[in-house]
Amino acid sequence: MSVPLRIACLGLGQRLAQVLLHLSRVAPSISCVAYADPNPAGLARLERHGMRPRSYADPEAMLRAVRPDAVMIGSPNHLHRQHLELALASDARIFCEKPVVRTEEESFEVASWLAREPQDRVVVGLVLRSLPVVAAALARIRSGCLGSIISLEANEHLHPEHGGYLRRDWRRLRRFGGSYLLDKCCHDLDLLNAITGSRPVRIASFAANRIFTPAHAHLDDGVRYRSWPSGWSGSERVFDAAADTADTQVLALEYGNGVLGTFHSNSHVVPPRRAWFVAGTEAALAVDLRAGRLEFTPADGAGESATEQFGDGRTADHSGADPAMARDLAATWLEGAPFPVSVRQALEAGLTVMAADQAAAAGTVVDLTPLWKRFDALWT
Repeated sequence: MSVPLRIACLGLGQRLAQVLLHLSRVAPSISCVAYADPNPAGLARLERHGMRPRSYADPEAMLRAVRPDAVMIGSPNHLHRQHLELALASDARIFCEKPVVRTEEESFEVASWLAREPQDRVVVGLVLRSLPVVAAALARIRSGCLGSIISLEANEHLHPEHGGYLRRDWRRLRRFGGSYLLDKCCHDLDLLNAITGSRPVRIASFAANRIFTPAHAHLDDGVRYRSWPSGWSGSERVFDAAADTADTQVLALEYGNGVLGTFHSNSHVVPPRRAWFVAGTEAALAVDLRAGRLEFTPADGAGESATEQFGDGRTADHSGADPAMARDLAATWLEGAPFPVSVRQALEAGLTVMAADQAAAAGTVVDLTPLWKRFDALWT
């Protein structure tokens, strides 16, 4: 991985700085040379590690002047569509932080562009696809050892410090981030699509803001919920924040191949969790993504159970997914290796979340069949 590759960033927040640092460790020949961001929350972090990209006031002027090999989009979600259009007009490879875009309308517009591009031109930071325990679990599932998958349950529960950050960051407002579920859990819904090998055809959902409300202001000690810097458009208010996103949500899903599933997310849980339980006719699979542990149990009670551990169980850097994604990204850009998830799958995950949010808002079960028919037609 010694081929020089120059990156320009459209948006330079804390998350993209984290991705860049991991990328520089696995591929020192890759360098960030420029950025366009009026409030680069991640710049100080890069500078502490010796990176000093040049600042540009205008993104389009930056791309014309620098002519980078790759563009990384780390702006707030409401700018992704605009920044993708700018990046696609260049000759550069593109990395976009998840979610791809914020609305169904933007999803179909971007899909119409990307369907005409080479499959690997744009990759999306659905970081959990690079997690070693995820790769191992998906390999087991695809081997058929579970038999027919009948049902599954999954969750992502955030610790209170993380939930407090979301209440103070730009993600608290739908006009910037989209919904709580979209910004925080779109890669979980992508993984459910991967587990089932299908897409949801019906979704019901309930969402609420029941945690970060004035009724629970007594929990605020002035420190805990402000331990993460809020960044652009931030606030120090937590339990009375000007916010219009949910802080907890549950989903019921029926997939096109008949698998039934549930997903549950809560932004104020100790200990935090991210886990799956997949029930098949021949065996069950329990996966703790945070701990990096997989447990396989045959349904007949006579077969051999197995427990596998990936990593040391530490939960920093998305439980090891961040350095793994950096290796995958470097291999894609420098060696032509396939990235673990396609941009089409990333858009499908976003549309799945948007349908769930529609179901929660309307109090109905949403039929996704017309949506997938329209979406698939763009790629044929």
